[in-house]
Amino acid sequence: MTKDIKKIAVIGTGVIGNGWISRFLAHGYEVTAFDLDPNAYEKTKVAVDSAWPYLEKMELAQGANPRKIRFEDSIEKTVKEADYIQENVPEQTELKKKILSEIDKHAKKTAIIGSSTSGIKPSVLQEKLKNPQRFIVAHPFNPVYLLPLVEIVGGSSTSKDTIDASSKFFKDISMKPLIVKKEIEGHIADRLMEALWREALHLVNDGVATTEEIDDAITYGAGLRWAQMGPFLTFHLAGGDQGMRHMLRQFGPALKLPWTKLEAPELTEELKEKIITGCEENAGDATIKDLENKRDHFLVNVQNLISQYN
Repeated sequence: MTKDIKKIAVIGTGVIGNGWISRFLAHGYEVTAFDLDPNAYEKTKVAVDSAWPYLEKMELAQGANPRKIRFEDSIEKTVKEADYIQENVPEQTELKKKILSEIDKHAKKTAIIGSSTSGIKPSVLQEKLKNPQRFIVAHPFNPVYLLPLVEIVGGSSTSKDTIDASSKFFKDISMKPLIVKKEIEGHIADRLMEALWREALHLVNDGVATTEEIDDAITYGAGLRWAQMGPFLTFHLAGGDQGMRHMLRQFGPALKLPWTKLEAPELTEELKEKIITGCEENAGDATIKDLENKRDHFLVNVQNLISQYN
């Protein structure tokens, strides 16, 4: 455990919130949580129990216990003793600002507050906080209990101490903190995924490929390389002995060709039906839970493999 962070609070226990809870529990923390859903506690228990077998394969911390969680009936009770607080309410700016102000009001002044927002700038979210220096965006990736990346974004009022302390904390719970130096909507990873997603929508809309064919193009091609190396190192290797220098000289001119469209196509009913039908056909008889289990088995194994090379 990080020395100064002993008690954790989680506000909002949907898919992302429960993913955070599972990771915190696996690293030996006790978690206090709050959610307006009266069935939240039962749903969280189910989510943690589902994640736990995969967390066991990733090694649990001493004292890790899937039942070290309690729910409170107010934000005040949930956060008052916490050293780190993770907010995960729906991606609505005004709602988040309201909840964060409530958290800020009742939390200890030394507590760090993180938001799971996937796209809102931290300076916007910390505008009305009395202690904005301790606020960060801490944007994870689903499933949070297995994927290590967390984007840390500070706002205009965030202190360096908060960035440093949160980075250390995330490293201690086996995450890969990526400190985003400049605020931008969507941060880094989601902007990259969004660009690929928009192009994929065009390919389906224009009848070039089905959803399954696009998934195969990534799964059996670029995706295998990206599991170890990102796009820049991948292209560096594509340049042969001279690396990126030769790669840019040979393939750079192709960037002027109209290969990609970037602006998303209109989501017409026809396009939505193509995408929905394609995904359902690709999934076949497998349920969402079947696919999640298959994904989690894979992610455990691929991370163990990556660790051998990185």
